[in-house]
Amino acid sequence: MTTAKGRLGVTLPFDDLPLAAHRPLLRTLVEAGFAEVWTGEVNGLDGFGPLALFRGWEDEITVSCAAASVFTRGPGVLAMTGATLAEVAPGRSRFGIGAGSSVLSETWNGVPFERPYQRVVDTFRFVRQALAGQKVGGGFRLARPIAVPPKLLLAVAGPRMQDFAAAEADTMALNFLSPDDVARIRARAALVERVAPEPLETAVRVFLLPREGPDAERAARRFLAGYLTVPTYAAFQRWLGREELLAPMDAAWRAGDRRAAMDAIPDEVLHDLVVFGSPAECAAAVDRYVERGADVVTLALVPDPDAAQPEARVEFLTDIAQASGVARP
Repeated sequence: MTTAKGRLGVTLPFDDLPLAAHRPLLRTLVEAGFAEVWTGEVNGLDGFGPLALFRGWEDEITVSCAAASVFTRGPGVLAMTGATLAEVAPGRSRFGIGAGSSVLSETWNGVPFERPYQRVVDTFRFVRQALAGQKVGGGFRLARPIAVPPKLLLAVAGPRMQDFAAAEADTMALNFLSPDDVARIRARAALVERVAPEPLETAVRVFLLPREGPDAERAARRFLAGYLTVPTYAAFQRWLGREELLAPMDAAWRAGDRRAAMDAIPDEVLHDLVVFGSPAECAAAVDRYVERGADVVTLALVPDPDAAQPEARVEFLTDIAQASGVARP
């Protein structure tokens, strides 16, 4: 096995396990080589409380929320949240922001989803300046100086956001793409004039299912249909060249036929965006993402009604880490 540049992350918490019960599982994952713990923020737990708890248990891990929506928190609150994360994990935190989606913003939080690109740019720059101790935004300044600011992460999809991340972010975070898609985006980023002082890191969340067969594919299709019909993700897939492949799914979803939409996802897209199989097969996929330009590969288990118990899922993830060529921390 050849050691590859890159680091392994894992998405926690498991939705069916209380937070306090994650402690022994996290210890097992860290011992297996997972260097980073990532959270999301949609409609489960918030993205930051679990990270503070996990960091209290394991002080060598890097913690990252990918990502908080700029529509559900104001710039000042985001800056304070980033400062808190920096104190929780000095030198080992990524503070992620992104646009989110119209569902998250308008439907669930009552905030108009307007000019998302500009709102992300303005908020990112506000947070960057505030975490550096500067006065910004009509006099806002953090009351507690930050010794080591967190790395600022942008959750990106389309080309404009990619270009902004390539110029100013510390980390560009990507979802729902293949290893070849990563290579394409990295090549594009290399053409952008870099403003931030440090090299850009690319982080990819890789969705996987620890089994194969029709039931596993059905669970993955249900998961993908729910996301790829959201306008932000749909536009990203069009930009990646999957518009024609996903047109039948989109038409069925718009017609209200969820089952037909799931069934219309081509096998090609299914296996581009979700990894199936044994730990060795999943590890080989992880290595391909690293070879094609991912600096961090964060594994996320697809919601599955027939999922194994949490301990078995952790065993599967540790087997991937041991089989992968990604460097150990």
